[in-house]
Amino acid sequence: MNALASLRHLSADECLGLLAQHRLGRVSVSMGALPAILPVKYALWNGEVVFRTAHGSKLSNALIGAVAGFEVDDVTEDHSGGWSVLVVGHATEIRDEGALERARALPLAAWGPGGGDQFVSIPTQHMTGRAFGTMPA
Repeated sequence: MNALASLRHLSADECLGLLAQHRLGRVSVSMGALPAILPVKYALWNGEVVFRTAHGSKLSNALIGAVAGFEVDDVTEDHSGGWSVLVVGHATEIRDEGALERARALPLAAWGPGGGDQFVSIPTQHMTGRAFGTMPA
């Protein structure tokens, strides 16, 4: 059976389970009217994808209030199976002090110098997932 013949849609629960298992994804947003896809460390928290960025960064400026895409995937070593989850929604900055304190406790160490002191969330209400072949362990 070829991989395309075994393509199936994932349920919302399956998508959330896969999002919860991983820590590296890609966020897509328009920067200067051009598409940009950037890797981010993330956590699934309160039904939302949360990641850090730096205030004033290109990503921060392009993302806040914009519709963004967020994608995570995995594939077997021999590429015979895999999955992909896509979340689309309005990116918002977490500003509430209580929520910020909890977000700072998430395993989201900053990548760049100076740290990422801005926390961004994308709700998972618009989420799709697909799998083919045997899913990676």
